[in-house]
Parts: sequence; structure tokens; C-alpha cells
Amino acid sequence: MTSSLFVESWPPQPVADRYRPLTLHALRRSSYWRRLPPDVQEALVVVSLIVPFCVGEYVLRELIDWDRIPDDPIFRMTFPHADMLDSEDYAALAELRRRKTDPGADVIAREVARIREGLGLRPAGSTAGSVPTLDGRPIHSLRHAYRETVRVAPAPAAGRWCHLYRTGSWRRGPFAGLPEARFQSCDVDDMVAYLKARSEVTEVTFAGGDPMMMRAEVLRRYVEPLLHNDLEHVRTIRIDTESPARWPQRFLTDRDTAEVLSIFAEVVRRRRHLVVMGDFSHPRELEPVVAQRAVRRIRSTGAEIRMRAPLLRGVNDDPAAWEALWKTGARTGMIPNDMYIERDAGPNGFFDVKLARAHEIFRQAYSRIPAAARTARGPSMSARPGEIRLLGESTLGGHRCFVLDFLRAKDPEWVRRPFFARFDPDATWFDDLQPAFAGQDFFFDDGLLHPHPESPPFDPQRVLTAQADGAGT
Repeated sequence: MTSSLFVESWPPQPVADRYRPLTLHALRRSSYWRRLPPDVQEALVVVSLIVPFCVGEYVLRELIDWDRIPDDPIFRMTFPHADMLDSEDYAALAELRRRKTDPGADVIAREVARIREGLGLRPAGSTAGSVPTLDGRPIHSLRHAYRETVRVAPAPAAGRWCHLYRTGSWRRGPFAGLPEARFQSCDVDDMVAYLKARSEVTEVTFAGGDPMMMRAEVLRRYVEPLLHNDLEHVRTIRIDTESPARWPQRFLTDRDTAEVLSIFAEVVRRRRHLVVMGDFSHPRELEPVVAQRAVRRIRSTGAEIRMRAPLLRGVNDDPAAWEALWKTGARTGMIPNDMYIERDAGPNGFFDVKLARAHEIFRQAYSRIPAAARTARGPSMSARPGEIRLLGESTLGGHRCFVLDFLRAKDPEWVRRPFFARFDPDATWFDDLQPAFAGQDFFFDDGLLHPHPESPPFDPQRVLTAQADGAGT
């Protein structure tokens, strides 16, 4: 299926420019280590015992401004920092490492386990109830949280990792050795059998690590069955990946680039909608020419490329950063998709942005971008009930409220139904919020406890009246 369309003008890539991941051990033997101040070196070594470290050399060479560390946004997003841990936990772990007499690996391991447990390196409930079954057997490699969409975790080890371990990502739970926090490897036959039995599924998303870490031949093994006539109901194939931002050579000069792009082109030729969802967290990731070329190369296959990113304090908690990101992305040919809040798992307190501030950042950035870029949505949170968007603030019955709705929900009838939460200036995640009016639950709370296939029709006036009446109780 390799097409000559993508083979021409693809010179072999110099060995030094191939994807090269650096773990802490490799970084300490590189020239980059000498550019780190001693306190940053110590913090990296200590905190990496809790949340593992890995970064691609492209990020180190092209994206980090070494004159600004440790405050450079890409550095802050990539490298572990001492403030990610409780000060007492950090001091205890650092002291164990500094002891001249060896404390023993088991002592350090117990301390690491204790600190990890306190961090909660696990997804924040959004996967509850989303593991599907096939013939009574749970398929742990799939997630079916929303009616039309199934998430698939590829099987090979290479498809389970990322180009860098972003310091705020909840995905560090799997990488930190917590098997209960990770997808299991997906068997292609299980995937196909489940999808054949679920005709309501129209979109398959490849996620769980970075699917573009897979070799082309393995990617083909998962994609080709989705193009067969017996899975005609699967109309959209989505690939969540960091590679356009953090390893753009994947689409330019890698060993199997031509075959990867040929797979993309075949998906489009077979009249499926192919979406490459790129993770771009800062406008600097779009500055290198290779990144812009990678976007154009993906689009040349007929695939659509969108961009999304988490809101991270000290990285992109500035309207100007999002304005530049969305404007540049739209000019490059991408579709701004969403600003989201990282799940409340792991050391995310280091990156937390108050929800009120998050909305103001989104609002200001959105007000400054052209219409072509106003496809962006947010700020959103993937919580247990679904993907919840913060629409803004309002006052109802004398109460200051957050106004929210669902972009996607466990029950499709909940989607785009506005609801209200009590304004909380310190809230950073949905679980921090309470219903706006005393004595009332969120309208979907009963549905989470007692799910039913069909919800009653939504009557906005009835909901507003009921909530206003509750304000006086």
C-alpha cells in the first residue's frame, strides 16, 4: 500500500537526527546535564524516583531556551521540579539519597511507594464504568465511555509510551509502575469483535501512550480492519499524538515515514474521516520549520489535524500564549480544538490553575482570535460524568454561580444541558464544585448512581425554575 506520492524527496535522515529518548541515566551522560544548575540536577534525580523522566533530544535541542531555565515553559513542562512534592517528602527522599551509608534499596523503595500513594497517580474517576465486555469478558484495553466513541490502547510496548513524560500528565501513573492505572494491551481480534457488535460506535480513538511511537507495520495492523465493509459504521479514526510538536520528523524523514503517510492516505481514500489530534501546549512548539512541514505533510494525505492542550500554570496560563498558539496553528492549517484541565491525579498541584482564572484566560484569548480559529472550546474537564465545559459565571437568585455544560457525557441526553455550580474562587477541578442551590444535586447525579438508557426530555425553563425555587430554601 506504499504510495510513491510520499516517497519522493525523502532523503535518508542522519543518524544523529533520529528520535532519541533520553532517560535520566542518559541525560546525566549528555552535555545537557552540565547546563543544569546543581539544585535543578538534585531535584531531577530526587523527583524522578517518584515520577519517571524521559524526553526526546529534539525537545532539548530545539524547544527549550536554556538561558531561561528553570522558568522556561517547555523546561517546566518537561522536567520534574522539587515543588512537585510536599517539602517534607522531598527533604526525606533527598536525605536518603545523600546518606554516606547506603540506606538500602528497600528503604528507598518503601519511601517512594508511600509518596506515590499520597500523590494519587491514578485517573480521576473518568474511566469508571467505561471498560466494555465481550461475551461476558471485560476488555481492559478498550474504553467505551461515550456512546459513539471507543478508545483503543495499542498493544506493542512502543505504542504505550510518549515522546516526553509531561510533568503534569495523569498518564504518569502507568509509567510510574502502577499497572491498575494503565490500559492493557489491545488484541486486534477483540477490538474488531467488539466493534462489530456495537453499531452505534462511529469513532475509534487510538490513545493510551502515543500511537505514533508504533512502527508503521504495527499501526497498519490496527487501522486496516477498521476499513473493511463489516465495520462500515466506524466513520472516524482519531489518533492522539504529541509527535507533530515533539517529534515532527516522524512525518518527514523517519525510517518508515512514507508507509505511515500511505496508511493515512489509504484511510482517506476508503472514505473514512481521519483526525490527527496533535498536542501543542505552547506556541514555541510551532516555531521550528520542521514542525510546520510536518503539519503540511499530514494534511497532504487528506487527514485533518487538530490541536489541543492542557492549561498549565507557569507554562501557558496566559491569554497571549493561547492567542499565539491558536492563531499560528490556524495559519499552519490546523483546527484549534480545546483547552482542557488536566485530571486531578499525580503532582498536578504544581500546575493547577483556578477554574475562574482558567475561564478568564480562555475568554480573553478567544476574543482576540479570528473566526477561523474559533473552533476552540474550553476550558473543559474529563470527569466521571463526562467532558464538562466551564461556560462562565452568572448570578441566579442572588447567588454567584459557575455555568457549565457537557461536551460529551455518559448519558447522551446530558450533552449541552446547562447546569450551575456554586462559585468557588479556589476550585481547580470539577470535584471541588457544589450544586449552586442548597438542598439540590446536579441534575445528572441520580443518573450516575442509577443509569438508564433514555433520559426525559430537557426543559430549560423547568430546570431554571426549579433551581431558582431551590435558592430560597
